[in-house]
Amino acid sequence: MRSINVVLTTVRYEDKHWERLRQAFEPAEIIRLLQDDSPGIAAALERADAAVLSGDLDERFLNAPQLRWVHCDHAGLNKCAWPELFDRGLQVTSSAGRSAPVLAEHALFFMLALAYRYPEFLDAQRARRWGIPEQDKLRGLYGRTVGIAGMGHIGTELAVRAKAMGMRVLGYRRSAGTPPSGVDRLFFQERGEGLEDMLPECDFVVLALPLSNATHHLIGERELALMKPSACIINMARGAVVDEAALLSALRAGKLGGAGLDTFSQEPLPPDSPLWDAPRTLITPHTTPQVPDRTGRSLDIICENVRRYREELPLLNALRPEDVYTPSNL
Repeated sequence: MRSINVVLTTVRYEDKHWERLRQAFEPAEIIRLLQDDSPGIAAALERADAAVLSGDLDERFLNAPQLRWVHCDHAGLNKCAWPELFDRGLQVTSSAGRSAPVLAEHALFFMLALAYRYPEFLDAQRARRWGIPEQDKLRGLYGRTVGIAGMGHIGTELAVRAKAMGMRVLGYRRSAGTPPSGVDRLFFQERGEGLEDMLPECDFVVLALPLSNATHHLIGERELALMKPSACIINMARGAVVDEAALLSALRAGKLGGAGLDTFSQEPLPPDSPLWDAPRTLITPHTTPQVPDRTGRSLDIICENVRRYREELPLLNALRPEDVYTPSNL
């Protein structure tokens, strides 16, 4: 049984959630600090062997003499997915999956709004104008094909919902395995299948995979050219998964049916970004409505990982070597 003696925390939990976190780590000493308390964190890192952070770790954590495990209480770890972590033997985990159901809803929101051309109907409503041009040619989601790149938490939740709406569901992921519920066909990278095998079949392409060196600009000019001119792309991953210049060019040239974008290479999206005015494009500011008790769902992951860490079992949502992201080298 592996011990946990001192835990540094910067999460700002309410009392009931804090008590659950404290109980999970008993009998360890817990040092509770704010994320911006640099002197306090520096001192705590001299003794801590585990940490639960509200944000990302930084270089100070690489040099902490006792530290063996850091949990970042959010989803994506791309901002701290450094090769040095593995050289150091530091385990890093996240709270990925806590908001997956509503992120899947967010993707469906984009898909429905684009299929129904809802912004145009809203403009017509505000102008008290009955209908929009070519409204008789609209098609709903039923009977259409969605391709989901990334079959993790969000992708599996979306597959179930899309299938319930009568869609044909394709999936793409790195490793082979049994298709999740709702997926009609799964494409596997390690079996030699690429996105180019899935993209031409899709009416909607939803990106729901982590940002890494392997997925940086995964969708570029070549991939966009493989999609149907009527197809729409939805980015629920990270902005840099898409070559935004290539996307903008395809939208302006009428080579895509539309885009739903919640993430961007630069956030907040600058006011002068041409993406704001891209045709047939919906933008949300990297925000999704919360699930009930999101912190409780985070604690489910953290508490399970405390158990696994002590029993020396693989941790949930652990950063892997293939997740490394070094954008300056790309």
